Formats: sequence, C-alpha cells, structure tokens
Amino acid sequence: MAKAIFLHRADSIYEDEPETVYDFPRRYLRSVETTIGDWIVYFEPVKAGHRGYFAVAKVRDVIEKPGADGRFLALMEPGTYLPFDRDVPRLRTDGSPWESLLADAHGAPVRGGHQQSAVRSLPDNEFESIVNVGLPPDLESIESRRFEPEGSFDDRVEPFQRPVVERLERRPFRDVAFRRKVRAAYGERCAISDLGLRNGGGRPEVQAAHIKPVECGGNDTVRNGIALSSTLHWMFDRGLITIDPENYGILISHNKVPNEVSQRLIRPGGVLRLPEDRKSWPHPAYLQWHRENRFGAGDFTGLSTPV
Repeated sequence: MAKAIFLHRADSIYEDEPETVYDFPRRYLRSVETTIGDWIVYFEPVKAGHRGYFAVAKVRDVIEKPGADGRFLALMEPGTYLPFDRDVPRLRTDGSPWESLLADAHGAPVRGGHQQSAVRSLPDNEFESIVNVGLPPDLESIESRRFEPEGSFDDRVEPFQRPVVERLERRPFRDVAFRRKVRAAYGERCAISDLGLRNGGGRPEVQAAHIKPVECGGNDTVRNGIALSSTLHWMFDRGLITIDPENYGILISHNKVPNEVSQRLIRPGGVLRLPEDRKSWPHPAYLQWHRENRFGAGDFTGLSTPV
C-alpha cells in the first residue's frame, strides 16, 4: 500500500466523482494499484482552479472502466472522502513545494516532469504535513471555542493529538469537519426556511444534515449536505420533507405535515436556498436517493412551482 496525489479538475474529459470514483488512463494503472487500501489526497492543478490540495479519500479497489478501452476506475471506500476544512496552497509559506517530487535539490519548485502527472506517489510524512494543514489536529477544539467571547478564561486540557489516519477515521472528528464546511457553504442560514438564527453568544442555530446518511453509504462531502434548522433537520431525516433533484424545489409529505406548518417553515417560492459556490450545491444523485429511500412515491406536493 502507498499514499498518492490524485489530480482532479472539473472540466476534465475523465469522469471523476471524487467522493466515489477516480477515472484514469492505463499509464497510471500500476501507480494507482499501489494505493489500494490506503489514502490519497486530491489536488486541483493551477489551470483548473485555485484550490490546490482540497480533500482526502481511501482507495478500496481498482477496476477496468466498463465500455472504455484503456480506462480504469479507482473506487473510493464509502464514507472516507473528506474535504479539507481549508484548502492547502500549492506551496508552503516559504515558497517550497509540499511534495519532494516537485522540488529541486535546493527545495525550490520545478516545472514540468512529475508536476504534469495525474497520479504522484506521496510519502507518509508529506501526507501528514498536508492533512495537518487542511484538517488541523485540534479542529474539534477550534470549533468548540469559536463562539466564546474574546479573552474568556480557558482551563481545559489540550486534547490528545491523534495520528493522522486515526483522526480521519474517527467519527466525531469527521462530524465537526462536515458541519463546519456545510454551515459555511450556506452562510450559516437554513436552506429551507432561509432563517439565520443565532443564540445570545452568536452561535448559529443551523445544523448540517447528511442527505444520504453515512451508515447508508453517504459521504462527508458538502454536496451530500444541507444546512437546516433543528426542526427542519428532524423533518428531513424522518421523511416529511425532501428536495427535487431536478430543480431543487422543496417537496412536502402533504398527508403528514399540516399546510399551516409548512407555510410557516418554508421560504417563499418553495425552492432551496443554494450556496454561492456551485461546487457546493447538493448532488442530484444524493437528492434522488433521499427522495426514493426516505419518502415514498406519490406522497409529495410542492409548495409552488419551482423556478
């Protein structure tokens, strides 16, 4: 087993879905096969966008791509994909690359060569360095203190710093990372009611809801999340409300939710409030799963005709 960098760009001819599958040509087959059972870091090249290193996932298997000669698919282990809390720049603050493969003998960046490879090997120590910046070891502590008054006394003991891989597999850590990304994507406002309620200390009331639950094969990607108030989160999880995967219209279980209740809770227009960044919009496949598995055919009505 070995760790690696997988290059991903949204406008690629390869049909990647970073959360679940990585599409690549035969020339990288041997390199990708070494990652089976281990972790990879996703990287967005300069010409594709600004993100740099942006997520991790664990490779479960590699198969031939059906109907595409010379193409293969790296299948990600369900539930392992995790976007970074903050994207990691391509270079360190001193201008040197995170990856030794991309540096010359003096540590300066090199052009061409490995930099053009869609798959690059990544030593364990470099993997840890990148992940520790993208997903800080004390992320849970950072989140717990985020809304405390400045200058407040803190007598808590610093938490034990777990090894990187153990941290990536730990559910409480992943929940915090998921919650931070989803709430930030929606501006800490409920996507269904459009309310941005806060308590007296400024802590947002909005929660991060998985569209397809992790226990059902869902991932901790922002595209599998919606920011919802506690009441709407409860309704969403219990099959009282869903989202149309084609037009993001808000649909209600009309025989279970009184009309006066839905009118109070749903934003005018009856369409989901979407994040500004289209990359964070709910993925239609997750919404379709939710509609088919958390509800039932013919049990919905839209509040209005979505636009």
